[in-house]
Amino acid sequence: MAALFGARVRRLRAAAGLTQAELGERTHVVSTRITQIERASGAKPTLELARALDTALGADDLLVELWPYVYREAFPDWSRKFMELSERAVAVHEYAAHVVPGLLQTEDYARAVLSVGRTLGGKEQLEERVSLRMGRQERLRAPRRPELWVILDEAVLRRPVGGRDVMRAQLARLLDTATERQITVQVLPFDQGEHDALGGSLTLLTLPDGTEAAYTEGAHYGQLIEEPGEVTRFALTYDRLRAAALPPLMSLDMIRSVREDNHRGAKVPSRSERRRVAQEQLQQSGGRQLRRGGRPLPGSRRPGA
Repeated sequence: MAALFGARVRRLRAAAGLTQAELGERTHVVSTRITQIERASGAKPTLELARALDTALGADDLLVELWPYVYREAFPDWSRKFMELSERAVAVHEYAAHVVPGLLQTEDYARAVLSVGRTLGGKEQLEERVSLRMGRQERLRAPRRPELWVILDEAVLRRPVGGRDVMRAQLARLLDTATERQITVQVLPFDQGEHDALGGSLTLLTLPDGTEAAYTEGAHYGQLIEEPGEVTRFALTYDRLRAAALPPLMSLDMIRSVREDNHRGAKVPSRSERRRVAQEQLQQSGGRQLRRGGRPLPGSRRPGA
């Protein structure tokens, strides 16, 4: 993709009758940077530079539209494929062990998370990554938005990523999801102890044709699983996490308690109380499937909908 991008720049530059030095002047970079881009050598172009080239060459957003594919090329094959599958998924089920999932992050929270990566090349690259992450959230507002079911480890709520103010705004964003019908958030409290996904995060994707994929991730690694038997095993792990987590309404209460800074005195409901509330919620909603999917049964309504 970098080679295709470079070839398009070279062709557009020639058609405009510009030298590499002249194009560099118009985009505020040295001529050798234009040479690197056209030859697909050196650092990949930034989003800001892609926009400048597009404007200078009158490319009608061609280069801007190509840029995300050039950016993804910096990731391993399995990571790029996971991104592609995520964009097509009709259902996304996540267990987050360390941070709020990207689809639900505020801009400031995302900036704090992305600023600590080992591969970060500077402030400009950070802003590009933040912009891309915010752009992916548009899927949740699209007509064919996916169902999103998120289980947050309690540690996600307790860790003040970005500082107190940033974290309060992030927790408020999570509370706002209660008004979005296709999004469900649960919290897995500390008192549940050990579990199958301890130490890493897990994502299950359901594609339009009904096939599924699983993705596991740690601090410095990730693995995409597509073999049906292995995916089924991870789906069972997710079902167990969902059963162990607080029911959605209790989860929102806990998020609200943490946000109000009353969590030191807050009492996590007992397991028997959780079961009672879960049963009441199921009865009020007309019954909700536990096994994957999580979609309301025909004729059912979500509380407050």
